[in-house]
Amino acid sequence: MKAIVIGSSGGIGAALADALEARGNSVTRLSRRTSPSIDLASDSSIAAAATALAPDGPFDLILVASGILHGDGLAPEKSFRQLDGTALEQLFRVNTIGPALVARYFLPLLRPTGRAIFAALSARVGSIGDNKLGGWFGYRASKAALNQIVKTLAIELARNRPETLAVALHPGTVDTKLSAPFQRGLAEGQLLTPDASAAHLLDTLDRLGPADSGGCFDWRGARVAP
Repeated sequence: MKAIVIGSSGGIGAALADALEARGNSVTRLSRRTSPSIDLASDSSIAAAATALAPDGPFDLILVASGILHGDGLAPEKSFRQLDGTALEQLFRVNTIGPALVARYFLPLLRPTGRAIFAALSARVGSIGDNKLGGWFGYRASKAALNQIVKTLAIELARNRPETLAVALHPGTVDTKLSAPFQRGLAEGQLLTPDASAAHLLDTLDRLGPADSGGCFDWRGARVAP
């Protein structure tokens, strides 16, 4: 199998690329540090990376493992009073718009017939039905929007590429820089290593079929509520 992992410099992305290679697959790693490079905040960067990789196709798997939750001037909101337009734009740019444009430019690189997968890392907090705590407005909304992108993409793919799946994946709470500020108070066994999460996610992808396209699935293979 030939795979592209976007966000391969991150904790989960690197683990996914490593796990795919350990299973005997050919992996092209993409990040802002690779050649070609890719920046999900730049439309032209996404398009250029796809063009550069076109001669190496077709591919069987495109996996978007990039995402943002916090950073300089960016933190999950505890109240609507903390909502900020610039922060919201940044979250949607990386978590929603970036993966959507990856789909636009990279889907033509997938094999046109036979099983192929477009997958993007989402989050359980993107589930509208599962939201019982509130807060984290921008991150929740950007991941909910990503799930809708994936669902809509799956509907279109089913019309002319019925063996191509589009799915969102919840990796669990993983010991990475993204989750580091929020690990206090986790129950025993709730924090996964990147390697463990990656192995579970790949096992989940192996089990999914065309009927699952458009869904969001957690690292255990359970469907996440819309």
